[in-house]
Amino acid sequence: MSLNINPTKIVCVGLNYIDHARELNMEIPEEPILFLKPTSSIIYNKENIIIPKQSKRVDYEVELAIVIGKKCKNVKKEDAKDYIKGYTILNDITARDLQKKDGQWTRAKSFDTFCPIGPKIVKDINTENLDIQLKVNNKIKQKSRTKNMIFTVEELVEFISSVMTIYPDDIISTGTPPGVGKLNKGDIVECEIEGIGILKNFVV
Repeated sequence: MSLNINPTKIVCVGLNYIDHARELNMEIPEEPILFLKPTSSIIYNKENIIIPKQSKRVDYEVELAIVIGKKCKNVKKEDAKDYIKGYTILNDITARDLQKKDGQWTRAKSFDTFCPIGPKIVKDINTENLDIQLKVNNKIKQKSRTKNMIFTVEELVEFISSVMTIYPDDIISTGTPPGVGKLNKGDIVECEIEGIGILKNFVV
């Protein structure tokens, strides 16, 4: 399925991999930690991630992304898949120094080009135990499996739809595994999830 979507919002989940929480020596959250990225940050496969002049530390974060298929509010997890159009890959680019400076996440997550998604939407895959990895200049930096997610796809749809109405084409990004690190100008970053493909972007 092509990535011809027009989301009203991108809902992201922080700290949703057990191995990432251990890496950071942080407690497992009792509920999903949510934040938003603006739709203006979206770019697609083989497009450029632009390092903003305001930041000296821009990080990559590979994530499995859910694309919503129909309006949902207060959806139960056992019905969640009825509301999902499919899945794609999202790279939650983050200005880490600004995140620490601001004490909250909006500016750090919201620069133009900070939300690469693609390369396509895949409908019929089992998301319970997919291989997920990220390479920078052909070197593996992140590698895990979706079975390490603290909250499943279905649990996230239930939780988020209990907070806000989710509309067709809205994106839920399900958190990143361990190994987050810095991007530099000239880097080639490739995000890969089993059954979906490779999202490739160039850092400028």
